[in-house]
Amino acid sequence: MTTTESDLPEGWIETTLEQLLKTLQSGSRPKGGVRGIKDGVPSVGGEHLDENGGFRFDTIKFVPHSFYERMNQGHVKTGDILIVKDGATTGKVSLVKKNFPYNPAVVNEHVFICRPVKEVYSPFPFYFLFSKEGQDRILENFRGSAQGGINQTFAPGTLVPLAPLPEQKRIVAKVEELLARVNAARERLAKVKSILKRFRQSVIAAACSGRLTAEWRDKNPDVELVVTVVENIRKRRIENTNAHSQKQKINEIYSYQEEEDSDLLQESWRYVSLDKLCESFQYGTSKKSLLSGKVAVLRMGNIQDGEINWSNLAYSSDEEEIGKYMLKPGDVLFNRTNSPELVGKSAIYRGEHLAIFAGYLIKINNFEELDSKYLNFCLNTIYARDFCMNVKTDGVSQSNINAQKLAKFEVPFCSIQEQREIVRRVEVLFNLANKIEKRVAGATARAERLTQAILAKAFRGELVPTEAELARREGRSYEPACELLARIRLKNSTDQRK
Repeated sequence: MTTTESDLPEGWIETTLEQLLKTLQSGSRPKGGVRGIKDGVPSVGGEHLDENGGFRFDTIKFVPHSFYERMNQGHVKTGDILIVKDGATTGKVSLVKKNFPYNPAVVNEHVFICRPVKEVYSPFPFYFLFSKEGQDRILENFRGSAQGGINQTFAPGTLVPLAPLPEQKRIVAKVEELLARVNAARERLAKVKSILKRFRQSVIAAACSGRLTAEWRDKNPDVELVVTVVENIRKRRIENTNAHSQKQKINEIYSYQEEEDSDLLQESWRYVSLDKLCESFQYGTSKKSLLSGKVAVLRMGNIQDGEINWSNLAYSSDEEEIGKYMLKPGDVLFNRTNSPELVGKSAIYRGEHLAIFAGYLIKINNFEELDSKYLNFCLNTIYARDFCMNVKTDGVSQSNINAQKLAKFEVPFCSIQEQREIVRRVEVLFNLANKIEKRVAGATARAERLTQAILAKAFRGELVPTEAELARREGRSYEPACELLARIRLKNSTDQRK
């Protein structure tokens, strides 16, 4: 998209990004890659550029000092504009400021360094490229499939506005003043998200320890004792089987002595192993899923924060598999195989869509004495997380918790009446948190729009008086951008002849 000269503020001009750059270069990596290098010069990749034009360094890789010293390009300097070259984040930009944490540093082969000439105030083109219009102009040069990107021809192919140099500095100062307020608001909003996450954890911790329903128990002292409930389940299971081996197995389950200290719970509560409260544990289908089909196949990625996430679904049309693994509302799913930090996730299926479940999940078939929603809350506590960390078996890249280990998870157990009261109270509090979260999401979206509105106004020349306007007021001359650009071109031409 181009801008006509009449659309630009007085004294401005439009040119290509290439015309404003002293150098355009990308980095490289040493032969054999950077894996395993523990010390050296930090190598900045696309993953280190954040969404706000800054940087995040949760992890960093290094190139050897000897490789850095041999490199004749890719060295990061203050004022550089870094742009992701390829992949899903092509065009993402960040500005290297004085507080950049690494010196020296290099970029890898997935990042461009755009280094403006000294006659251009580098934050000025950066903020334009960071704006929606700037991003759109960069991506007009995208080549290839979804994993394609931009090459060095993007610089002569990307049109950018140029203002007189003093005006560039005033615009940047005003933009940064306004964005500082917006970013402060965004940071506060981000903290609310973290607070809500801790709030939910506190709620289920209180719920699954009995603290949430202390006064309810005072008003309802005549509920059935936990030991009686568990014994009645055992008797029912024995009565429902004729096989001696099966009776023996059931009695072995109920002879198990829990390891957790029930004295730490409320007086009427007990820790009870999950297999005493469940009929069975069922592994999901091992058949390959399809991109489309009759019913959804829930996989480990669909379990998020105790609920089913219905995005990125797979499907099945196999009638036999559908009949065998069809879920019913209230079923609790446990993620038995995943990365070490995610194994043990659980979620409750509420029947939103027809679905079966995949082999990395276990369906817990609990008896009616254990409320499914309450069980799901228990499995999402920090207490349950610690249990999973202690019993998981670690492989090369994944961990596993089989049904036998899951069966020995000790549920903080109470009467079904109290469980239902707990569920009611937790849902009331979670609904409140959800409403707050929606308001935060709306405010965050407005902050995002405000950022882009500020940038759009800046590059329409509406944030500060133009240099042309100030010159008239003060009765002086000024250097318009066309003359500045001519000076830049002359200098670049002279430098190239040297």
